[in-house]
Amino acid sequence: MKKLNPRLLMIGALAGLTATLLVLGANAQPSFSAVLYAASALPILIAGLGWGNIAAIVSIVTAFVLGAVAISPAFALVMTLVTLAPAGWLSHLANLARPASELGGPDHLTAWYPLSDIVVQLCALVTVAVIVVGIMIGYGPDLTNQMVDALMSAVQAQEPSFTPDPSATAQTKSLIVLMLPALQAGLWVVMLFAAYYIASRIVTASGSNFRPREDIPSALRMNRNAIFVFLAGLVACFAGGIPAMIGATVFGAFGAGFLISGFAALHYRTRGKDWRLPVLVICYLAATMVLPTLFILVLGLSDTRKAIALTPNKDVDASKQPDIKP
Repeated sequence: MKKLNPRLLMIGALAGLTATLLVLGANAQPSFSAVLYAASALPILIAGLGWGNIAAIVSIVTAFVLGAVAISPAFALVMTLVTLAPAGWLSHLANLARPASELGGPDHLTAWYPLSDIVVQLCALVTVAVIVVGIMIGYGPDLTNQMVDALMSAVQAQEPSFTPDPSATAQTKSLIVLMLPALQAGLWVVMLFAAYYIASRIVTASGSNFRPREDIPSALRMNRNAIFVFLAGLVACFAGGIPAMIGATVFGAFGAGFLISGFAALHYRTRGKDWRLPVLVICYLAATMVLPTLFILVLGLSDTRKAIALTPNKDVDASKQPDIKP
C-alpha cells in the first residue's frame, strides 16, 4: 500500500473539496443537479485511480466533513452513500491485480480485477444506497400518493374541466411507487459508470494510472450470476409492499448494468462496419423509448462472461504497483 505522505493527503483533500463544491453546485442549480451530482464522483475516482486508496479515503472523509459543516450531517451521509463511497470503492476494485499464474495463466502476465465484476458491485452498491436513502426519507406509498395527488391538483388548477378517473389514479399510484426507485437506481448506475469511464480516460492520459486502459466494448459484459439477481428483483416487484420496492430497486440497478453491457456488445459487434456510426447514433437516440431499450437490455442479458485484463509484468513499474492484491 502507498505510504502516507503530505502529497497524498493534499491530493485527497483537494479532490474532496472539489466533490463537495460540485454537490453544492447541484443544490444551487436544480436544472443541472443530476449531472453535477454524478460529476462529484469524478474527483474521488481520479484520486483513487491515480494515487490509490489513501487518496480516495482522504477525499471521501474531506467531502463528508465539508458537507456536514456546510449543510448537515444527514446531507453529508446521503452524499457519501450515493456518490462518494461507490466512487472510492470502484477505484479500489479497478486497482486490484494479481499474478496471472495464480489463475492458471502465464507467469509473465498480471491479471486485473474483471470489469464485469466491477459493474456488478457498482449495481449492488447503488441498490444498497438507494434503499438506505429511501429509509432515511421515509419513502413509501404515503409519500408517492401525496406526489400524485399534488400533480392531479396542479393539473386541475390549470384545466378546471379535468376530472381524474379514480381507478386510473389508483393504478398510477401503484406504478409510481415502484418506478421511482427503479429509475433512480438505474440512472445512478449509468451515471456513475460514465464517471468511472471519464476518470479512467483522464488518469490514463496523464500517465498516472495503475490499471492499463481496457477495450471496454470487448471487456464489458455482466457476470452471468447477475442474471439471477436481476430476475429475483423482477419477481419481487410483484410481491407488494416493501419487498416490491426493494425488488424494483434491484431490478433498476442491475437492469442498468445489463443495459450498459448491451451497448458495449453493440459497439463491439458493429466495429469495422461502414454503417457503424449511424446505427450507434440511432440506437442511443432510440434508447429514450421503452422498446428499443428492452432490445439492448436483452442483448446484454444474452452475452454474459467474465473477461480478465492481462498485461505483461514488465509494463508495471515498481512505483505504480496496485494498492492491494485480492
